[in-house]
Amino acid sequence: MKPIRLGAPVFPEPKDPEALALAHKKMGYRAAYCPSIPLKETDRIRATAAAFARHDVALAEVGVWCNLLDADPAKRKANLQRVIDGLALADVIGARCCVDIAGSFSKEAWHGPHPKNLSKEFFDAAVANARAIVDTVKPKRSVFCYEMMGWSIPDSAESYLRLIKAVDRKGFGVHLDPCNLINCPSRYYDTTAMINACFDTLGPWIASCHAKDVTWDVEMQMHFREVPLGQGTLDYHTYLRRLAALPHDPPLMIEHMKGAAEYETCRRHLLDMAGKIGVSFE
Repeated sequence: MKPIRLGAPVFPEPKDPEALALAHKKMGYRAAYCPSIPLKETDRIRATAAAFARHDVALAEVGVWCNLLDADPAKRKANLQRVIDGLALADVIGARCCVDIAGSFSKEAWHGPHPKNLSKEFFDAAVANARAIVDTVKPKRSVFCYEMMGWSIPDSAESYLRLIKAVDRKGFGVHLDPCNLINCPSRYYDTTAMINACFDTLGPWIASCHAKDVTWDVEMQMHFREVPLGQGTLDYHTYLRRLAALPHDPPLMIEHMKGAAEYETCRRHLLDMAGKIGVSFE
């Protein structure tokens, strides 16, 4: 099994590219979220790419979080351009992927649930947007991915595979976040099967991954909640082993923690677990 490239935000986050790359290396991280850099700042892009390459810290992903299916045509067009620019940045700087959600038809929240988010109309729009983004940029090193979601496509390994086949572009890949797929008791109680299904079905296309955990707050209705690693039920033994066994090395990025202390707790939890199951982050 190959060592996994672990990454997370660093605190404080230096603006200087060399200092930023070195800050990740000092934390033991071999991956990083790509800083947001306008495409016109070519010198800063080159300096950032060179600094991270010099310290062998992979730029995992350019996150562009916006609604590609916004009800407002002007906003929808602007959001599409934002993601195109994000993929262009990822490709020129050498990040593994650019990632966004497929969008939402909700008018209340840009990423919110809506009855049509699992419809053929949604699927077709997601395919058209992915093709438009990839065909405009024509990436050579990076790929565009959709974030998995529990209430919109792709909401399973199978629906993600259908997207891959429908988009039919080499520049379209997979962003893996098993936590986001836990949307019912059967998945919550058997995260092992869900994780294995993701790797069995999507393994060759996985470009980058997220690390967090999930728990169930007992109420009269289902309430799944993100928590720091080790405080939930996600089967990280299987997750880490399957990730380390891939022939390529998608980064594993800790996300959604509340500040430096929680990120450090999660980092140490993963390091401790890795030593017990024969997986390495070095």
